[in-house]
Amino acid sequence: MRQLLILSATVVVCSIPAAARAQGANTSVQGFGGFTFGTSSVVGGTSMASTFGGSVAAGLTPNIQIVGEVGRLSDIKPPLLGLLDLTPVDLRVSAWYGEAGVRFIASPHSVVRPYAEATAGMARLSTSLSGFGRRTDAVLDAGLAFLNRTEPLLGAGGGVVVQGGPLALDIGYRYKKILATGVASALNARNAYQVNEVRIGVGVRF
Repeated sequence: MRQLLILSATVVVCSIPAAARAQGANTSVQGFGGFTFGTSSVVGGTSMASTFGGSVAAGLTPNIQIVGEVGRLSDIKPPLLGLLDLTPVDLRVSAWYGEAGVRFIASPHSVVRPYAEATAGMARLSTSLSGFGRRTDAVLDAGLAFLNRTEPLLGAGGGVVVQGGPLALDIGYRYKKILATGVASALNARNAYQVNEVRIGVGVRF
């Protein structure tokens, strides 16, 4: 019995620092996936496509984090151009992006942590056109590649993090505004791209 008590006490003492670290964890990395739907200023309606990426959040205080994110928006063309889906021609406006900002989040001691954030960064917009035959498509894509541009990006969003131990589930919404120029801008009547995103992320906190 004495040995059992000593062993139990040892386990409890060793568990205290680990528990304290788990409760105080306010830094995390995660991967996410979801879908986007963008609203064009030309016509009403939505254009849906996939998105994916990864992010990191580093705690400054229990309720403030610095966040950084990189990701891919697979297709954000205006809904009017979605009519091309009814033809053999396929037009896509995609973007790789990187952004950083500030997140305001509930205490790390909470299992459910609502949050809101604001970000800014850059997006590399690419336009591709296919459906005219392999050789013609290759020539068109090569020509359009010279017109691809890196543009400013502004973002905002919110969601909720549900955490248990070192794992965390992030369910959220993001709004991104890409201040496009060039061909991508012309496709959207010289207006900025406004993209809404619904996502689910799985991460590890430490």
